[in-house]
Amino acid sequence: QVQLVESGGGLVQPGGSLRLSCAASVSIFNINAMRWYRQAPGNQREFLASIASGGTTNYADSVKGRFTISRDNAKSTVYLQMSSLKPEDTAVYYCNVFTTSGRDYWGQGTPVTVFS
Repeated sequence: QVQLVESGGGLVQPGGSLRLSCAASVSIFNINAMRWYRQAPGNQREFLASIASGGTTNYADSVKGRFTISRDNAKSTVYLQMSSLKPEDTAVYYCNVFTTSGRDYWGQGTPVTVFS
């Protein structure tokens, strides 16, 4: 069982920045990919960004150029640096890990509210 602990969400004004963190309870060598999703009220969960074990990144068009995903292998932690935030970025943000054993795990979610 993999535990994911997320942090970094909160309140921010439009144009502001936040950095989300997600620490996994297993070695980075047991992880194939780490991803971020979000879910706004009444909407489906939306893919935002991913980073593979080799470092390849992928982004949804809605956040490309504003959000940056990165990972610290020594800490088994993935980050999501969010900038130029908009009210429509308001959602609960979830970390997802896909392990080398082929299983998916989710964090508990951290809320982000962008208000003017």
